[in-house]
Amino acid sequence: MDQPSGRSFMQVLCEKYSPENFPYRRGPGMGVHVPATPQGSPMKDRLNLPSVLVLNSCGITCAGDENEIAAFCAHVFELDLSDNKLEDWHEVSKIVSNVPHLEFLNLSSNPLSLSVLERSCAGSFAGVRKLVLNNSKASWETVHTILQELPDLEELFLCLNDYETVSCSPVCCQSLKLLHITDNNLQDWTEIRKLGIMFPSLDTLILANNNLTTIEESEDSLARLFPNLRSINLHKSGLHCWEDIDKLNSFPKLKEVKLLGIPLLQSYTTEERRKLLIARLPSITKLNGSIVADGEREDSERFFIRYYMEFPEEEVPCRYHELVTKYGKLEPLAVVDLRPQSSAKVEVHFQDKVEEMSIRLDQTVAELKKHLKTVVQLSTSNMLLFYLDQEAPFGPEEMKYSSRALHSYGIRDGDKIYVEPRMK
Repeated sequence: MDQPSGRSFMQVLCEKYSPENFPYRRGPGMGVHVPATPQGSPMKDRLNLPSVLVLNSCGITCAGDENEIAAFCAHVFELDLSDNKLEDWHEVSKIVSNVPHLEFLNLSSNPLSLSVLERSCAGSFAGVRKLVLNNSKASWETVHTILQELPDLEELFLCLNDYETVSCSPVCCQSLKLLHITDNNLQDWTEIRKLGIMFPSLDTLILANNNLTTIEESEDSLARLFPNLRSINLHKSGLHCWEDIDKLNSFPKLKEVKLLGIPLLQSYTTEERRKLLIARLPSITKLNGSIVADGEREDSERFFIRYYMEFPEEEVPCRYHELVTKYGKLEPLAVVDLRPQSSAKVEVHFQDKVEEMSIRLDQTVAELKKHLKTVVQLSTSNMLLFYLDQEAPFGPEEMKYSSRALHSYGIRDGDKIYVEPRMK
């Protein structure tokens, strides 16, 4: 049988990890290994191979000499073949079957949808625990074949594969803990529920950038579908009502939730979003990647009560009544305006006259004197001002400095300003 044209895995391996490109280095953490006397390989003394091989974007189309792969890759446990030109599963199988300790395999962005994965071929992947098939356009039939032949598969990546639906596997995959299926087009909850049926042990479900519009499922059914789910990522989904958020409480082990960029939250401030989500999700310990501390939870729950206390009864969520039972009915927070006072009503005393005036506090003493010229009939150069704080125990304070701003005196409504002529 003719070898497929193009660059082979072994050819690229020899080029990249030759002593000129990848010299042997001693020291901890390098993971470098030179196989001893590999049979049938004239290059045994020229390759320095780490246990993690990264051969992405190298134009690989085929495996090459399988004996040499077996000789040089016996110690390899991670292999990145992403963004190559592998289109035949048989060629992938030739590589993988000769890497006996392989646990992680990345086949992203290879045109593997052009061939059918047979079960006999998929058997060579049996030891793989983490498999990445992003942007490979792998069909669900291919995924099902893989699931049946990989008994220890723990993590599966199926992003950017243009999935609009999910096809159920005839066999449940009990081993899978993490499913990364972002950037597809899964809009209907009936498709997501199939993932729960296929992967009953799922711990982490990453659904970001799918336009999921609602969670149409009863609470009991959700608990049965995802009994072990600890973390869910719904970033940039299409969720638009609070009832969908409340349904997340049905997952019995859920502790981590990611919910950025959903239509429901667009009209809220950043503070409101976080506090309202925390209050509605009493069991979560991490929201959008940040730990929820006990103090933050209590603040959020109290905020939630005050937020909804003025709503009509028919619009108040059930969670409100639960929290009122926990904390009691709270008083609204007092609105405190911390902005500096811009004006004050003061009494201006001159000789026997008293006149109530509103003065701007952003003006200076010199500007106030100009303003008072017409009131007291004195020139600014012949005017002395004294300020009396109504609560001060020390008597009037002379306003000596012409450039000093009035607000720096702490003037408030009801205070007094005395005007006296300068003695010649």
